[in-house]
Amino acid sequence: MKKAILSCLMLVAGLTASAQEQKGTTEYVFEPHWYVQVQPLGAQYTLGERGFGDLLSYNVQAAIGRQFTQLWGARLALNAWQSKGGSKYDGQGMPWANKEYGWKWNYVAPTVDATLNLSNLIAGFNPNRVFNLSAFAGIGLNIAWKNDEAATANQQIKTDLALTGVEPLAYLWDGTKLRLMGQFGLIGDFKINDKWSVNLELSANTLNDKYNSKKAKNWDWYFNAFAGVKYNFGKTYSTRFIPAPEPEIRYVEKIVEKIVEVPAPAPAETAATAAEPLRRDIFFAIGKTIIRKSEQQKVNDVVEYLKANPEAKVNVTGYADAGTGNDRINDRLAAGRADVVVKALKKAGISASRISYDSKGARVQPFADNDSNRVSIVIAE
Repeated sequence: MKKAILSCLMLVAGLTASAQEQKGTTEYVFEPHWYVQVQPLGAQYTLGERGFGDLLSYNVQAAIGRQFTQLWGARLALNAWQSKGGSKYDGQGMPWANKEYGWKWNYVAPTVDATLNLSNLIAGFNPNRVFNLSAFAGIGLNIAWKNDEAATANQQIKTDLALTGVEPLAYLWDGTKLRLMGQFGLIGDFKINDKWSVNLELSANTLNDKYNSKKAKNWDWYFNAFAGVKYNFGKTYSTRFIPAPEPEIRYVEKIVEKIVEVPAPAPAETAATAAEPLRRDIFFAIGKTIIRKSEQQKVNDVVEYLKANPEAKVNVTGYADAGTGNDRINDRLAAGRADVVVKALKKAGISASRISYDSKGARVQPFADNDSNRVSIVIAE
């Protein structure tokens, strides 16, 4: 019967250990990758004096980039098509004399941008996230040409206002002009799958005062909005299984001995030879399984007791406090605290046959004070 019970217990322990081997977490690992953006739907608003709709123009953009880390990347972008400018002149109290003049010109602007994934920065890397928000900033060149309409508008203003010796558009330019520019903005990516996403982009661009041919004594600005798609090359992430650390499993073998009846000693003799049980509570620092110097004397007390009473045995039970950690961590800590005390007793010369040990994790709390439950309770008798 004892063999059958022992076999069942070993089988249950084996099944439990096998089940624990499957516990763990799956972690997503970022993979650096290249990508392209194509944004054929775009609009530009060039800051100026005319109405909002009069300064809107069509725009397109394409980019190729690389995401180096979960947060940082870089791209080479190219946006182009058209910018618009305009002026208003007051008729000095005569509404019929109010005049508006508008013109447009072509441009292409290559830029180099640094990108920062704000969603990963705030919420951590998650490749299954549907929406990702990124910020970018960069510098580039604005190459503009075909400013003929501005020259025509300049001449018309002079004629209408009878100006002589004065150029209404003080910064009128012709030919092809190359100017340094800066830009910054936001990109929103809506994930379709691991390869494709739909993106929306807003950017603000600034360059010197001569861009729109007018002298305003401040920087010229234009704002772009784009919609398009993004395609990722290769793997953007991989997965890694991290098994949960298992608490050290201790099996306490209980030996059932045959009881042999012997005459009981005389009451006076029993009282003379029996020793009172000894209990020592060995406390540990949070998250630790090392016996502190301040607690070592308690281990010494137990060793002295056991050596003075050769028939005495000792039981060591490890605990962890329920106020910190989780069951997995606390089981490991409690088992480690019992184990380190057992090793100290063995090192001091106490036979393993006299030592039994167990651990309760944080499921049992022997003390009302939370911190006091970081303990091994040692009872020798």
